[in-house]
This record gives sequence, C-alpha cells and structure tokens, in this order.
Amino acid sequence: MLVFIDDMGFGDIGCYGATGFETPNLDAMANKGMRFTNFYAAQPVCSASRAGLLTGCYPNRIGFSGALFPHHEIGLNPEEFTMAEMFKEQGYATACFGKWHLGWQKEFLPLQHGFDEYFGLPYSNDMWPHSNVTGHELPKDQGRGNMPSLPLIDGNEVIDTISSLKDQDKLTTHYTEKAVNFINRNANKPFFLYVPHTMGHIPLGVSHKFRGKSEQGLYGDVMMEIDWSVGEINKALEKNDIADNTIVIFTSDNGPWLNFGNHAGSSGGLREGKTTSWEGGQRVPFIINWPNNIPEGTVCSKLASTIDLLPAFVSITDGKLSNNKIDGIDISSLFKGDFGSNPRETMLYYFGKNHLNGVRKGNWKLVLPHTWASYDTKPGNDGHGGKRVKTTIEEPELYNMMRDPGEQYNVYEYYPEKVHELMEVVEQARKELGDLNVGIKKGTGNREIGRLKS
Repeated sequence: MLVFIDDMGFGDIGCYGATGFETPNLDAMANKGMRFTNFYAAQPVCSASRAGLLTGCYPNRIGFSGALFPHHEIGLNPEEFTMAEMFKEQGYATACFGKWHLGWQKEFLPLQHGFDEYFGLPYSNDMWPHSNVTGHELPKDQGRGNMPSLPLIDGNEVIDTISSLKDQDKLTTHYTEKAVNFINRNANKPFFLYVPHTMGHIPLGVSHKFRGKSEQGLYGDVMMEIDWSVGEINKALEKNDIADNTIVIFTSDNGPWLNFGNHAGSSGGLREGKTTSWEGGQRVPFIINWPNNIPEGTVCSKLASTIDLLPAFVSITDGKLSNNKIDGIDISSLFKGDFGSNPRETMLYYFGKNHLNGVRKGNWKLVLPHTWASYDTKPGNDGHGGKRVKTTIEEPELYNMMRDPGEQYNVYEYYPEKVHELMEVVEQARKELGDLNVGIKKGTGNREIGRLKS
C-alpha cells in the first residue's frame, strides 16, 4: 500500500529532522524499515507528480505538466498503463482514497484507470470558490470566486461538496476510515491501497483530535494527524494479521509551498521548494516497511524516484508492464538492502510545459539556465501567501550533492569533465523528450495526454 502526501517537505518527519511536532508512527516505520535520503518526486507539482507515480514515466513523456484545474478538459490518457491496472491484472483488489488530480471528468477518474473503489477530491482543495483563510464564498470577480463547487466523489459520482473550512477539517479522517474499512474487507486476498492525502496542501484542515496540539501551529497539527492516519492503517494491518505480508510506503508529491510561511512545511535545509527544480522542490521523504525483507532501521542514500515504484512492484509481484516505454527503473534490490547495486544512475528535473532545468548523475547535479519563481523573499502568514520573485540563471551551475545538498556552492569551473558527462545526459534527454528552454518542443518519445471526447 502507498500513502502519498501533498506538499510535505523533506524536513517534515521526525526522523528527517522535523521540529515543533512529533511523528511517532512514521518514525517507527523508519526504525522497522528503511528511509531514503536521495528520493525524488517525478516533478515538483501536483498533477505531473501523480502522473509519474502511477505510470512510471517522466510526466512530460505522457503530456503532463503543472497542475490541472477545473476548466481543463484533459487527463490521464486511457492508453497509459497504471500501477493499479498492473495489480488488478493479477487479481488484486484496488482502491484510491484521497486527492486524484489526473482529470476530473468521468473518463479520467480512478475507476477508469484500474481502481475498483474511489473516494475523494478530483483536484486540489484550494480549487474552490472560497477564501482559503476564512472559508467564506468569494465574489465571482475576486480570486477564485468563479470556480465551481469543490466536489467530493464516491466512485464516479459526486456525493457532496466541500464548502467550508470545517469540511476540509474532516478529510484526513474520512480517507483514513475508508482505508481501514478497505483493509478489513480485503484482508483475505491481495490488495493495492493508494491513499493520496489532501493535506498538507492549503487551506490546511485538521480534526479536533489534533487541532492546537503541536508547538509549530496548524501545519504541525496537520502533520500529526497524517502520522495518526498512518498509525491507524498499520493497526488495521496488524489487527488482520497481515502486517508481516504487506509493503507499506510513505512519501510526498513534491516539496513545501514555502511562500505560505507558517502554513507550509520545511525543505529540511534544501534550496527552494514546490514548483522549482532545486532540491527543495523535488527531493522528498520516502519510508518503506517490508517485514522480513528490508533490514530494519536502514538508511538508503541511493538515487531513486516515484517513477521507479511501478517497475519495482512488477518485479516483486511477478507482474507485467505494457508495451508503453517508461522511465522507471526496478529499485527492488535496494528495498532488500542490496546497497552494492545502483539501479538509477541519473535523474531529470523537468518542469513548466516541457523545460529541462537540470540533471543529476551520481552525486553531481547540473542546473541548466532557466527562470523560476523563487521563495527568496518574505513569506506570507496564517494562510496568506507571500509574493515570489522571478529569478533567472543565465549560465549552467554544477553542484556536488554529497558535499552540498543545499546547492550553495557552484563548482562549475572546477570540474569540466563532470559538466561534459552531465551534458551528454542532457542532450540525450532533449532528443527523446524535448526541452523548451532551448526551443525543442517535443522529442522522439513524447506521448499525448488524454483529451475529453467531444
């Protein structure tokens, strides 16, 4: 099973250095299993990240960029092969409880992509006609006041709307209860459970169980409730005597939305955050439990990504992939503690429409000339977002990730051989997937996003 958090930063779990709140259940997972220190989301933003996770592809390969909004008439192409479809082909029961964000129309929803059950929001919880600070409905001409009501979906049908901050407060508990119920009903057969929590995306919501409980404030409360949710899920596995035969994974879709200040998470000292190609945008926490397979309490520093989970699951379950080319690499050897293996050698940092902003190979990262919205300014507070600063680098920059994960010291001039080596990766990526930073709209390997049938 896979728990996927929204906008949680690299530093937002106790075992990754979180302060001001505690995450005992996640820390226990790490103590009993393995946590990664060089694990990456597929892209540093909602929809693209989820597309990569479920298909094993760089999102731009399958036409995804950015975050889908209610006015979009696009979504996950039915020709793409998802993680859920792979499990379903093997007779697994499958369910998704939480934020989908891969298209809200019926043909794009989870039940059409391999899931037997779905309950949750079709996109982000701030895509509603209400103030994220007060919850009041906005005038049509103000902010997002022209957006439709935020739908809560069960299966393929809208069963309710989220129309207040109190409604937002209930979401984590709703998803958790659905997850526990699914486990109880399917404990005697194989299942794949995907829980993409809405939190900690703004507007933050937390139940009365945790409101006011953390030293850090509302964001800390939210993280404590997420940790509680993981604990409830693990209790359900133990109660049904299947904990020793279940893989449990916890990770995040991208880094923190830092301009929201005290309503945002922590990048753990990494540079920048969500929607940037610096480490704080894409490097995320990753914890896996797999009793009797993973050496307890281990830390893996190998390079890995959410796009690697599909091929790893295929290997573990003797499943099959489709004929679609993917970018994921089987990292199951790392799960078994074989740190002598090195399955993923490179990582591409795509963002925007199809902009290649950087590449990593081993411990070296080459940041390519590009423009981004920087968080290097005063943040907002109490739900208000601060401004970001349009920033550009004109020349490539080279960073040693082993010595400088914060990307503070550009050593481009010292290692021309590394620059050359990384530029070979860049040129191959541009050929296959394109790069709008240098005017290459598409490569030889791009596929089309799904489009709403007229």
